[in-house]
Amino acid sequence: MATSYLQTALDAAQAAGGFLRANFGKPLHVDENLAHDIKLELDKRTQSLIESLILDRHPHHAIYGEEGVHGDQNSEFQWIIDPIDGTVNFFYNIPHFAVSIALRQAGKIIVGVIYDPMRDELWSVEAGSPALLNGQPIAVSPRTALSESTISVGVSKSINTINRGIPLFEKMVRNAKKCRMMGSASLDIAYVACGRLDAYIENMISLWDVAAGILLVETAGGRVDMQPHESLPEKYSIVASSGHVDLALE
Repeated sequence: MATSYLQTALDAAQAAGGFLRANFGKPLHVDENLAHDIKLELDKRTQSLIESLILDRHPHHAIYGEEGVHGDQNSEFQWIIDPIDGTVNFFYNIPHFAVSIALRQAGKIIVGVIYDPMRDELWSVEAGSPALLNGQPIAVSPRTALSESTISVGVSKSINTINRGIPLFEKMVRNAKKCRMMGSASLDIAYVACGRLDAYIENMISLWDVAAGILLVETAGGRVDMQPHESLPEKYSIVASSGHVDLALE
């Protein structure tokens, strides 16, 4: 039986996903077109939809999202939201994006939900219960050899992170079975949790991209190493993996 917090996350993710699915392939308003990123007006509307559902049920909670923060950020409960993770994919009509919602209580993530509305795949987890995909328990991959593994390498939106990410991508291309760069961090980490990928690595990421996936991977038996960026606040490096493969990152 889902707790009220998990049920709120599930309802919000599915409502947002339905809204995105209805708008997929339609003309979109671009708020900002950057060198390696796109900001859509739809991102803001989607986060507003999620926020209104959450705050209607939990009015004293805080919202920390890609499209802004609301409420007292010192609240014991903070919802961490990425309304469209994979905005560039969405804009180019590539059906690989997700809604990511997590809940943090006193600094600890206790609920995580990732929803891929185009495939109708819903990952969910709450602390102390199994990680699920469409209601069925999941586990990380049992593979142990890098040569048999599939690795996703994320490359962020600046020249510096591109320059750091490409050598890592090349290394993984040479040593893993296959290397992928798919454009949605939340789906990358969800794929690690259910064994489709053996690892997801990125040098610079925001918390809202991966918060829900952290609890998913750890609950599914995997390992997440996330370190604060040396100079940019609210940015992190992340390695999420099954924990069974030596990635030879040192």
